[in-house]
Amino acid sequence: MPGVPDTLSKFEYAQVSIPVAILIWFMIYPMMVELDFSSLLEVGKRPKALTMVTISNWLIKPFTMAFFAWFFFRQVFGGFLGPQLADQYIAGAILLGSAPCTAMVFVWSYLTDGDPSYTLVQVALDDSILVFAYAPIVMLLLGVTDFTVPYNTIILSVVLYIVVPLLAGYLSRKYLIKTKGIDWFENVFLEKLSNITIIGLLLTLIIIFSFQGDALINNPLHVVIIAIPITIQAFFIFFLVYLTGKGLKIEHPVAAPAAMIGASNFFELAVATAISVFGITSGAALATVVGILVEVPLMLVIVGIANRTRHWFKHDEKLTA
Repeated sequence: MPGVPDTLSKFEYAQVSIPVAILIWFMIYPMMVELDFSSLLEVGKRPKALTMVTISNWLIKPFTMAFFAWFFFRQVFGGFLGPQLADQYIAGAILLGSAPCTAMVFVWSYLTDGDPSYTLVQVALDDSILVFAYAPIVMLLLGVTDFTVPYNTIILSVVLYIVVPLLAGYLSRKYLIKTKGIDWFENVFLEKLSNITIIGLLLTLIIIFSFQGDALINNPLHVVIIAIPITIQAFFIFFLVYLTGKGLKIEHPVAAPAAMIGASNFFELAVATAISVFGITSGAALATVVGILVEVPLMLVIVGIANRTRHWFKHDEKLTA
């Protein structure tokens, strides 16, 4: 049914899909409406996780992604890809690995019973750093001097994925508690929201896969090759931050989203940058598209790992991050 994705793809601005944004609202809203905004003030008193993830996202992650991409695209598969295509794939991977996730991480946090206050503050901090650090890091790793960051994509994504659901959650929480009471809000309203995140996630998956159907059909072997270093990078960063969090005695509701923030990527920004710098038909653009295809199933696996290893942090539950 090619007409469906073709029609939906017309509703796009600055490489951000409005239909996907609406579905992400459904995924993020349950976490935002549960957020006790007074608890945001407490996050700054627990600096370990904020410091750990900030170091991982900006001083480790871009460079490990560059290394894994170079190793697999130039060394392992270099003879098959050729140097020009390999360099294009490396560039796409670097664009992907240099931008930490903005939107979907709220979903991963929610699915692991993560601390919504910490998740929101960490994402806001990363977005603030992103504005200043993304271009210099990418320029350093790509060895380019003429590089323009699509700031309209960053600004629109922050507004759509953070500001809109945050305001919706705050206003509806305040109104419902005032009119219905806290007991009804927690025991009736929140219970009814329990399936919305999963439904929104499944519909988002369908749309994303339909948008990128040509990439899957026309380049199946290349999709697999590109997916290998992206997958290794995600698991490497996840376990690096997750186990560091355990070593620092950070509780699981903070350690799990902290690790997943590092493991996931801001793929809208990566795609927009790849298209604007290298062109829509470039290998760099294809690599960022494969990042989208891989990320959601991959992160669901990581969510499962985080949930199954919750007992690793049992002795840390009463300690602060």
